[in-house]
Amino acid sequence: MVPQQKVKAVAAVKGFDFEKIFIFMLLCGVLLMSTGCKIEKQETKLKATSGEALTHESATVAAPVSSSTVDDAAQKAAAAELSAEIKSVLASGEGPHVIKLKNGMSVLIKEDDRFPLVNVRLFVHAGSAYENPDQAGISHLLEHMVFKGTETRGPGETAREIESVGGDMNAATSFDYTVYYVEVPDNEWKLGMDIVTDMTFNAKIDPEELKSEREVVLSELERGEDNPGSRIFKTLQSIVWKDSSYQWPIIGYRDTVKGLSSEDIHAYIDRLYQPQSMLLTVVGKIDPEEVVKEAEKLCGSRKSVAPVVPPTSFNIPATGKTTVKVVPGKWNKAYIGAAFPIPGLDSAKIAGLETLCELLGGGETSRLYRKFKYEKRMVDSISVSSLTLERGGMLYVFATLDADKVDEFWKELMIELSSVDFNDFTDREMDRVVINLEDSMFLTKETLSGLASKLGYFQFFEDGQQAEENYLYDLRNITREQLQQLYDEYFVPEKLAACMLMPEGVKADANSFEKVVAENWPSKSKTAAKADVSGPGEAATIELANGSKIVFIPDTTLPYTALSMYWVGGDADLTSEEQGLAAMVSQSLTRGTESLNATELEDFISDRAASLGATAGREVFAINAKFPSRFTADMLPLISEVISKPRFAPEELDRAKQDQISAIKRKEDRPLSLAFRNIFPFLYKDGSYSYFHMGMPEVVNKFSRKDVISYWQKQSSRPFVIAVCGDYDREALAEFATKLDGKLVTASEDVAVPVSNWGAERDLTMTLPDRNQAHLMVVFPVPGMEDEKTTAALSLLRASLAGQSGLLFRDLRDKQGLGYTVTAFLWQAPKTGFMAFYIGTKPEQLEQAMAGFDNTVKMLKEKDLPDVEIQRARNILRGEYYQDHQSLLARSREAASLIVKGFEPDLDQKIIEQASKIDAAQLRKLINKYIDWDNKYTLTVKP
Repeated sequence: MVPQQKVKAVAAVKGFDFEKIFIFMLLCGVLLMSTGCKIEKQETKLKATSGEALTHESATVAAPVSSSTVDDAAQKAAAAELSAEIKSVLASGEGPHVIKLKNGMSVLIKEDDRFPLVNVRLFVHAGSAYENPDQAGISHLLEHMVFKGTETRGPGETAREIESVGGDMNAATSFDYTVYYVEVPDNEWKLGMDIVTDMTFNAKIDPEELKSEREVVLSELERGEDNPGSRIFKTLQSIVWKDSSYQWPIIGYRDTVKGLSSEDIHAYIDRLYQPQSMLLTVVGKIDPEEVVKEAEKLCGSRKSVAPVVPPTSFNIPATGKTTVKVVPGKWNKAYIGAAFPIPGLDSAKIAGLETLCELLGGGETSRLYRKFKYEKRMVDSISVSSLTLERGGMLYVFATLDADKVDEFWKELMIELSSVDFNDFTDREMDRVVINLEDSMFLTKETLSGLASKLGYFQFFEDGQQAEENYLYDLRNITREQLQQLYDEYFVPEKLAACMLMPEGVKADANSFEKVVAENWPSKSKTAAKADVSGPGEAATIELANGSKIVFIPDTTLPYTALSMYWVGGDADLTSEEQGLAAMVSQSLTRGTESLNATELEDFISDRAASLGATAGREVFAINAKFPSRFTADMLPLISEVISKPRFAPEELDRAKQDQISAIKRKEDRPLSLAFRNIFPFLYKDGSYSYFHMGMPEVVNKFSRKDVISYWQKQSSRPFVIAVCGDYDREALAEFATKLDGKLVTASEDVAVPVSNWGAERDLTMTLPDRNQAHLMVVFPVPGMEDEKTTAALSLLRASLAGQSGLLFRDLRDKQGLGYTVTAFLWQAPKTGFMAFYIGTKPEQLEQAMAGFDNTVKMLKEKDLPDVEIQRARNILRGEYYQDHQSLLARSREAASLIVKGFEPDLDQKIIEQASKIDAAQLRKLINKYIDWDNKYTLTVKP
């Protein structure tokens, strides 16, 4: 389960940096998810009230039988012809269509045939805000327990069935709701609906399984305390939301979780899991009429047996004074969170509050970022966001900085907050925020999961899709005067709650910080007035004159263009004395051009709701961009200038240095990040794979402008690959690529990527004091991607081990209760790679976890995997491919990355086909060859 503290839910986009993906999946921040192995791609704006069906597109299914369980009579009723009224609703327009069953359950259906997938999710109005204080965490524990068996399925069987057909599943708990969801191939949509409803209505809650799962939740709780952001948020919610059911963490407390029984959970289910409090959404390649019949069959006979009172907003009082808490610890950096209470989702002020947050701290073009990060250089990062829940919310300021700058920053921040005047914001800044908020909402439709989540949220929490139009109207019509009124009403020093995590030994006094607020941010003399705010095509490749290539991947679903430009290089272009230089160049490249300084460039991009960034890997260098296709004529010249005429201004290079050094320190504050920072230098003894990718602070600090320019001239002179995906202007892009190929490319060959030798040391143990969990990785050397058949077999093995139904999860977590996150992952370059087993567990259970890994390896070597396990793994590979390649940028990245490394763009699909032909005997032969316990590497991070 992943503690989340974000107003805008995030979309995980798979790139080539597996470390970022893995850590992001484990440490994202107000939503708790069940497995810790998959992040839900969600929409941007989460809003809520009690959900009724749309009046203009709703219909009621014929009366069900009265039994509280599904029986033969209900099945016969479901099989009957749908009424003319329902058929009419389902045939009216593109949808979404909403049907309400007689028991009060709503069913939302949306056809979308872009991908051969169906997304099914079931929302329940039951979260931590519906708990009693002595049962804090029961919602989240129940969400865990639904995976431990139902009345008809044993522990782990739900995950096994879904993953066996190539699907994916998870669940999430927040303050105001719980959601269960699956994504399956379109021919398995009935299985998806059956699994989701079975988990929701028929969870067994076996006492023995509960005992084991409690330990998993406690392990998850401890892991969250190792994360600075999570620790700060828990402190702030107890202050801002004091005396309400938002004041305790979703995961609960140790004592309350330990005290929960199966009887408590069943009573909780009986009280809150009422059909009238639920929304079933089915989105994808479906027949709407068949979905309605199946919904009636599975859910129609279930009765709402208890009254459900619509939630009302909490009357959350301000504390009456500024409250600051200082928490010392073994941190490299200082972390500051500051919060103010705001109203819940029934308020007409939400669009205005989100707008002012974007203006103040929504990104690199925002006011506070520009001042404190860019101009004054006081912070590594600073942001302002609004977290809006059903019955209340908070405005949240978060900053990371060096401890010796905290005093100065805190005073300057208070002065800044005391004098915010929205008349100072230009029309350009106002327009930019509107277009970017609109854009982020629109882009949720890019993936099936994002679309299903967006439709479900608006229906479940705001009575339908009209709420989106209302929000957009408010967003486009907000005035500076209204923003000022909102700011003066909610950014009030007496309502300020702050938490500061400070490195040990740093003198910091909460009273002194509170005094700074009083001295520099006077109380308002009058109460502020209230604001009056109400499917993919085939790829085609063009060879260019100097060895470069451009690949076109058409997808006209959305009017957007994704562009990925890759070179061989990255760390492979460095000597051992230059470790970290490629990363620094990637961070500096988009900080200005010959005609635009850094802030002008940021403004240009933001004004067009675009994104542009550079990334360095261990063997590649990449530039990725995404923009509305209507801005092609603006963006292509900009990208060309970024590549051919980067400014590399001294002051920006200095900022990039400090950012990189700060990022290194932040990684060393987080156990899992620390492990990934050290894994490559530990495993490889020479060559670019052995480098610290971000370098060492003392080395990074010495890089000169000459070093940066020299590296970029060398890197950019080599042949490149551009992959373009989306609804694009082919002629303009072909001309763009041809000109760059003629202007830049002077080198006739790519840099040679040497094959690194494996390290001599087999064990690395690191210590990070004052943390709760230990992290263990057991690593096995394997061949690289060039061996296609071996890669297919290794991918098949990884799929059989990972996931909720994987062998490692079932043994170490389900049976032994050793850790919250247990998985396996595969990393491969063209000529080298490794398979790793990972677990996060209690320090005293490390030996047992290692024994568990050892026993798994012995089992794999001695016995063929059953055919059902092989087929499950094959289906997982196929399902993952479609799930991970829905976004335009994911597809452009994949194609460019593979081609530049010398592979065909459809390599991943070929690997899936190869895997479908590998049998158990062939897989065991590979296991015996490469998964050698005596040849393993072990990396451990201990508290």
